[in-house]
Amino acid sequence: MTTVIPLEDLRLSETAALFEGGPDVPVSIFVVEYEPGRRVAQHLHPYPEVFVVHAGTARFTVAGEDTVVPAGAVVVVPADTSHGFACEGDHTLRVVSVHPSPKVEQVNLET
Repeated sequence: MTTVIPLEDLRLSETAALFEGGPDVPVSIFVVEYEPGRRVAQHLHPYPEVFVVHAGTARFTVAGEDTVVPAGAVVVVPADTSHGFACEGDHTLRVVSVHPSPKVEQVNLET
């Protein structure tokens, strides 16, 4: 049977929605929208994370190295690697991140 879940039903905050697959699907997905100047603080996961920059421009900081990433690009961050990102420029940033885990496991490195 097909399951359809509106993003609004998964909303954690005004900027983020989270799907966790739990026992049914071994994947979790964040969908975030950030206005210019907003950012995700440095953190890490025990698994790799894949990001799709859907709209806007992001500045990713991965293991201390900054990379500007435009819409239409994929970013892969290795497991156990510090990372975060910010909305760069004048347009709303929309990013989808994929966690190969039924539940998001995260260690926050800054507040």
